[in-house]
Order: sequence, then C-alpha cells, then structure tokens
Amino acid sequence: MKQDSTRNTSYTVDCEDYVHVVKFNPFDSGDSCSLIAYGGNNYVVVGTCRFQEEDAEVEGMQYKTLRTFHHGIRVDAIAWSPETRLDAIPPQIRFCTAASDRKLRLFTSDLEDKNEFKTFDGHSDYINDLVFAPNEGQEIASVSDDHTCRVWDLEGNEKAHFVLRSPGMSVCWHPEEAFKLMVAEKNGTIRFYDLITQQAILSLECEQTPLMSADWCLKNTLKIGAVAGSDWLIWDITRSSYPQDKRPVHIDRARLFRWSRVNENLFATTGYPGKTTTQLLVHHLGHPQPILTGTAAVGSGLTWHRTLPLCAVGGDHKIFFWVTET
Repeated sequence: MKQDSTRNTSYTVDCEDYVHVVKFNPFDSGDSCSLIAYGGNNYVVVGTCRFQEEDAEVEGMQYKTLRTFHHGIRVDAIAWSPETRLDAIPPQIRFCTAASDRKLRLFTSDLEDKNEFKTFDGHSDYINDLVFAPNEGQEIASVSDDHTCRVWDLEGNEKAHFVLRSPGMSVCWHPEEAFKLMVAEKNGTIRFYDLITQQAILSLECEQTPLMSADWCLKNTLKIGAVAGSDWLIWDITRSSYPQDKRPVHIDRARLFRWSRVNENLFATTGYPGKTTTQLLVHHLGHPQPILTGTAAVGSGLTWHRTLPLCAVGGDHKIFFWVTET
C-alpha cells in the first residue's frame, strides 16, 4: 500500500495474479470503506479500500481482502449490484461477471457460509460489458459480440432482447433514467432503448470506428462520452446526434472511456494494452491537455471511486491508483 513515484501512481495494491478487470462499487454499501472487485484468470477478489484523501487517520491507503471467489475461468467484466450492503446483518455481497465462455455468473455471499452463484446462458459470442439495474438491482443487462443486448432477471431468465447491427461494446443504466438503457456498438452508433416499449428512442453517431467504449455521465444525464479510433468524443444529447467535442488522445487506439462519478467535466481514457505499458489519461473539459498521464504495466480495466476523484487500472499482479484534482 505504498506511495509509488516510479510510474506516478498514487498507490498500488499487490495481487496474486494478472488483473484483467477492476471495478469500484458505484453504490453506497453503508460502510465508510469503498468496495472494490478485481478479476484474474480464475477468481474474483472482493476487498475494501480507504484513502487518506477521505480519512486523515489513514496513512496513504488501506486495503483489505474480504473474500476470494473461485471463478474457474478468466474474468472479463464485473458489475456490482446495488443490493450489496456491508451494514446489513448478515452483510450481502452481490456482483455479476462475464467470462470467456460466454456466460454470466451471479455471485451472492454473506462473507461467511452462504456463497451462491448462478450461471446465465444465452450469448453466443464474447460478452463485452454488463450492468445491474441501478435502483432495485433486480435485472442485469449485457452486450456481446453476438450483436445483441439482453436483459436478465436474477434467475437468469431473459426479459428483453435487442438486436444490434454490430458488436455491443458498452451498456449503461442511469439511476435517474431507470427505464432507459444506453447501448454502444462497435460501428460507432450509441442507442437509447425504452425498456417499457422495448424500442430504440434516440441514437448518437461517432462517424468513426471502431467505437470501443462509451459511458453515460452520472452527474449529468445529458452527457455521453466514448472512445473511437484514437479519439475521445462527447455528446450533449439535447443538441445533436453528433459529438460536440472530440480530440485525438492515444497514439495507437483508445480502449476505455469512464466518467468521474464526482465531476461532470472529469473523465479518463486508456490506450490499447501495449506489449509493456498501457497509457492512462485523465481529462478535464476545461483544460486543452490531459491533466494527468499515467502508465501501467500491461494495464486493463478502468474504474472511478464513488466519492473521490481517484481512478484505478488493473495490471500485472497489481492494481494502480491515481488521485487527481477535481
């Protein structure tokens, strides 16, 4: 849990395996610590973090592993459920994973004797992203290279099925827009679906490909961001279906886009994992240049803390954390 200046990270956590994906819990779990989950080649680890930026009594960062869940196959994506509570008796941990065998796995644990998981079958190709319904947590949406977005209940029954025109790369569900899903496709189209009528109601266009990642801004429901090619792009959905702002950022290709959860003008992007390093860039819409540049050894995944301007990237036996200014 040391301060690490060599790669200009604020903190690092050592892990037993390569970290393919890392995800802060975006929901309040009723505890002063933040939950974080990361996935390796055959397990998911759930732990808690506390940072000196939020607690003066913490020196740097405190990390504690709560439980390691056997997964049996490489973890490609993780989504947290809003039903996760550390202040309940007993506590409840609930998350869902996507794996390289095209299946979703829903895990529920009380961190003691109860450890359940269910497998959801249906996708016929690689699953790129998944998300829980943000308010009740009773449904999960997933997108895949099989050109579908599917919505499941917690028993694994398919409740909705949207046919896409290219691979689905990102899916977002906004707590203030609970009856809409945002789905981003590799061909550069971002569509919003009405979950009541199960119809597309709005679409945005990148006008460039491949779109690899998109995100719906928590702090401003009108803002959408994405990376396509080597550029980041940002839309105001009330103004146009074309981006209001775009900028080339990564020399090769951009891989991930994530809005900060505390500031609607702050976001991060990563480049494609190179042979040795992955570039992380933190951007502020008020600044012409990135406000932070970081590198992670063969990094993958990108996630923002729920209440701090702090993001994390997984890597080779490590998680890297960067603190930025708001």
